Amino acid sequence: MDENGSNYPDKVGALIASALRESSTDLVALWLERISARVAVSPHRIFPTEELLNHVPILIDGIADYVESPSVEVDAELPVTAKAMELGALRHSQGFDAYEILKELEILGGILFAFVERMASEQSGVAQSTDWLVCWHRIGHAIELIRQATMTHFLRLSAQRVNERETRLRRFNRMVSHELKNRVGAIRGAANLLREEWLEESERVRFQTMILENSEELQRTLANLESLSRIETDSRLSRNVLLPQATAEAARQLRKPADAKGVEILIDDDLPPVEVDAAAVELCLVNYISNAIKYSDPAKQHRWVRIEGAFQLRAAEGGKLIVRVRDNGLGVPQAAREKLFDRFYRAHSETVTEAEGSGLGLSIVRETAESFGGQAWAEFPETGETVFAFSFPSRRDEDAAAAGTRRVEEAVT
Repeated sequence: MDENGSNYPDKVGALIASALRESSTDLVALWLERISARVAVSPHRIFPTEELLNHVPILIDGIADYVESPSVEVDAELPVTAKAMELGALRHSQGFDAYEILKELEILGGILFAFVERMASEQSGVAQSTDWLVCWHRIGHAIELIRQATMTHFLRLSAQRVNERETRLRRFNRMVSHELKNRVGAIRGAANLLREEWLEESERVRFQTMILENSEELQRTLANLESLSRIETDSRLSRNVLLPQATAEAARQLRKPADAKGVEILIDDDLPPVEVDAAAVELCLVNYISNAIKYSDPAKQHRWVRIEGAFQLRAAEGGKLIVRVRDNGLGVPQAAREKLFDRFYRAHSETVTEAEGSGLGLSIVRETAESFGGQAWAEFPETGETVFAFSFPSRRDEDAAAAGTRRVEEAVT
């Protein structure tokens, strides 16, 4: 009974709750349409899976429950809160900002308020206007609780990402500082020695080569820094290209050193034509390919490195793009395989002394892949070849369509 002694708010609340549950699918469809018209995300990405889209009405069901029984708070134990947090996690992964999330929940509120307003005008004789206003207030409060759950989880994930990026940045700064100091020191030392008149011509050529090689490594390190700076920008502003295009660009950058070492760069014709982050994929490929060139086997007449790609799609795991760089070079000693992706580690530092390098390339690939939710690893098939691979996750249905991949359903146990 309200302050005027009326039971109508509860009756109106039950009436509104029932109507919301019956119309939840239509209301979600309208919400999807309104969001699509406002944000820079295509409709199929707003709720990218049927499972998520089918569960979104739980949000409206939770609002209906609260309108019907306001004594039952929308708390962390209820499914609606879990779904609101799931929405926050999804928007975080899609690169939404806080304003866009607040706006889409404002859109949801506007749709529900308009729905109740129509009910009130169509059934004006059911209760007094004040009773409808009480229920109107309940809807607003329920939406605010959902907004808090969504934003709290979104901001928690955003803070976690910031902390991870700061940790990676500090670690990378230490690596780069070490690398730059070593390279600059080698260049300065060789340049000073070149001033000495007693230096023999053969030694002079060797120091000139040292300056050139270290300057090229410096240039490559700076290119990595530039690529990483592009990767760290907002994902919606990243430059996306097709995988074959990114692969061709990485190969183009390394064509000259490959020719100098007599290494042929091969690119599979059937690379899946899916969209990738250009900076991330090119950075990974350049490091893998340059390693393959650097450690090519001079005893082999035909030296090559091949880039392969595949797209996997599983019901539970979603999509995954896997890129492999295969070569017939010197290989990796068994004892060195576990440390390959460690910072500053070089598997052939003692046996291949003429190959310049800091041991940063593979660790950079790993950092890059993991920052996108992927992985980096090495494979050693019995054929004697060496394979370096990385993967990036993908939840885009058009990626699977472009790759001609069918969804692989997991067996029901």
